[in-house]
Amino acid sequence: MTRRADPRETRLPVPAGELPAFTPVPRQTNRHDGWTDDRQRRFIEALADTGSVETACRAVNMSTVGAYYLRRQKGAESFRKAWAAALELGVQRIEDVAMDRALNGVEVPVYSYGKLVGSRTSYNDRLLMFMLRNRAPERFTEGRAKGLNAIGKMDLDRLKKQWRKEWEAERAAAATAEEDAHAEAINAMLSKMRERRLALMSPRTRAAYEEYCRLSDEDEEAGYRCWDDPEHENYVDANADWGEGEGEDEPTALPPPDWRKREVEESEDDPPRVRRLKDEGWD
Repeated sequence: MTRRADPRETRLPVPAGELPAFTPVPRQTNRHDGWTDDRQRRFIEALADTGSVETACRAVNMSTVGAYYLRRQKGAESFRKAWAAALELGVQRIEDVAMDRALNGVEVPVYSYGKLVGSRTSYNDRLLMFMLRNRAPERFTEGRAKGLNAIGKMDLDRLKKQWRKEWEAERAAAATAEEDAHAEAINAMLSKMRERRLALMSPRTRAAYEEYCRLSDEDEEAGYRCWDDPEHENYVDANADWGEGEGEDEPTALPPPDWRKREVEESEDDPPRVRRLKDEGWD
């Protein structure tokens, strides 16, 4: 009986762009522990699987210094091309691993009082969005570039400054409009108060008040200042001589040099400064 083929075992065709055939770097001596042809091919395969030079070197038991030294040797042109192709495949594998972690999460251990009690699945939404933007930029980045170059950063800085100025201008305009609205409201309230006050005045007082307002408006239009009016009590004469004549202060006489050494003479009628129990007149 023939076993039916399991659809899960269907092998996908090998995609284009696999590792190209390359010519190993020729070596002067064929050492069993050196960079033999077989070790160079296994290194390229491991580099394509992992995308890490260090991991690939560890897989063939060689050092990274030796790998980079081999790549610089004469006749390593084909080896360098294979290296670049392997890195491209390795980056694709890293992207696949990152996408798998973004979709399925990562198992994180859970500890309680220093003991492992279980695990939980942690999802990274930022990693998922990063992968989507890089793999489908036309759908998840609105057609924008994946990154900004120097010119793009300069344009972004210029736009930020422009947006900042526009925002400040809008804010200043809004503040001015708000102040104007408050001023109009205050003026309207003052006008209502003035109308109520005028309604309570007698005809004679109202006529006097209106005449006062008219004269005040005329003084304001003419630029009247009380300190320039000779008839006003606050008038200031600009041509007056200040600090001359009768207003001068006389110099203050200094005390004699030995005024601290002089003793105050006490008269007999004055009581002593310090009284004792034996002194007379002690109450």
